[in-house]
Amino acid sequence: MNLTLARIPEWIALRDAARKVREKAWAPYSKYHVGAAVLTDSGEIFTGCNVENASYGLTICAERVAVCSAVAHGYRDFRAICISLTGVPVPCGACRQFLMEFSPQLPVILDNLDSAGANDPEVVLLSELLPRAFRLDHGSL
Repeated sequence: MNLTLARIPEWIALRDAARKVREKAWAPYSKYHVGAAVLTDSGEIFTGCNVENASYGLTICAERVAVCSAVAHGYRDFRAICISLTGVPVPCGACRQFLMEFSPQLPVILDNLDSAGANDPEVVLLSELLPRAFRLDHGSL
């Protein structure tokens, strides 16, 4: 699918929010600071940063922090998410599955700070990052 930033008019605010919250990441082990900002259907932006733990399995990714914050405020419908970091800004497998719970066709803005200013961030659909994702029917729960 040809997905462009023009289809997400709030993308600059989303990117800026992800970059700003990235500065608050707790990453003493990996030094890999990640920021994420999710845009709700109503236009609200919620942010999150990665929070590492000495027990690596307890580390929480920025994408999940942002979505959990939105859900805690009563939002469950999302229009886009932006992930900002230095390097390749694709969500890990756990985050892909986590995001899939809410919006399989979610546009994911990949903001690589190494190329910031050189060109616009790449945008892909979540379903492209996680084809044939595991799903349960919410109606049967």
